[in-house]
Amino acid sequence: MLHLKPLSTDAIPGALAKAERYRLLNEPGQAESICLDVLNVDPGNQPALVTLILALTEQFGDQPSKAMQHAREMLPKLEDAYSRTYYAGIICERRANAQLAQGGHGAAEAAREWLKEALEHYREAEALRPPHNDDAILRWNACVRTLQRHPEVTGIDDPTSRLMMLE
Repeated sequence: MLHLKPLSTDAIPGALAKAERYRLLNEPGQAESICLDVLNVDPGNQPALVTLILALTEQFGDQPSKAMQHAREMLPKLEDAYSRTYYAGIICERRANAQLAQGGHGAAEAAREWLKEALEHYREAEALRPPHNDDAILRWNACVRTLQRHPEVTGIDDPTSRLMMLE
């Protein structure tokens, strides 16, 4: 019977660099596998957890429920409140974008709810952010632009009025 072989701890930095390259090559499954190998020998490795969350969100088009559940299970393992909140927003935003790409009946309504949740996380993350870190603001703006580009998501109401309720 085949079994997984453990990664040596001194190979972790190189493995994480490979995981990032696989993500950039649009091979999130390979990046996920590498991160799981790193986490097997170093369960609290923050870069591996972040890369794993991102790799899982890049698989929302293929297996949204399973990947989303796994990504959300990783959030409590992140060490600081900002990271937990920010990456919760990333998960919701990417789920919304996958829903829009997939289309179909109810896609707009589902995307609206995911974007609303993402905006709530980004608003929280903005309050927790470290100095000189506007990543949550950048993601907030990306969500607003998605809503502006997709009138079917915002519905009949003016999108800015819906967003004002979140601020």
